[in-house]
Amino acid sequence: MAYLLDANVFIQAKNLQYGFDFCPAFWDWLTHSHAAHKLRSIRQVGDELLAGADELADWADVQGDAFFVPTDASVLAAAPAVSAWVLQQGFEPAAINTFLQVADFWLIAAALAGHHTVVTHEVPSPTLKRIKIPNVCVGLGIGFANPYQMLRREQARFVLDQGAP
Repeated sequence: MAYLLDANVFIQAKNLQYGFDFCPAFWDWLTHSHAAHKLRSIRQVGDELLAGADELADWADVQGDAFFVPTDASVLAAAPAVSAWVLQQGFEPAAINTFLQVADFWLIAAALAGHHTVVTHEVPSPTLKRIKIPNVCVGLGIGFANPYQMLRREQARFVLDQGAP
C-alpha cells in the first residue's frame, strides 16, 4: 500500500506552505518517499501539473512515469466500480460528467485497485453539485488523508542544518 497524491497537494504545496524557493526539503522528501515505495501519483495528475508550465511542471517532468504512474489493467478493472458508485448517489448530471472526465476518477480507481490511501486537501461535503474525493473514498471503503496527516504518519522532518543561518 502507498499514498496516492491528488494534484491539489502539489499545487498548494508549491503556492503556499512548501515553495521550492524556501522549502526544498519537502520536495526532496517526496522524491525519497517515492523511492521507498511509500507514495506516488497517477499520470493524469502529472499531466495537470505539466500543464502549468512552471517550476512545479519542471519538477513533475523530472519525476516522470515512475512517480506519475500510467493507468494499468488493474486500474481499468476497478474503474467500473467507481463509476457505478458515483452513478448511484444522486449527484447532478453535470457533476457526474465532470468527475468521470478528470483525474479524480482515475486517482480513486487506482487507490481502489491497489488498496492505497488517497491524499488530498479536499474535505467531505454533502453537496450533490460536485463530487468530492473524500465522499467517494468513504463510499468505496478507500482510506484518505490530508497532506499533514500523511506527513505526521510518515514522521517527515524538515530540519535545518545546524550550521544554517
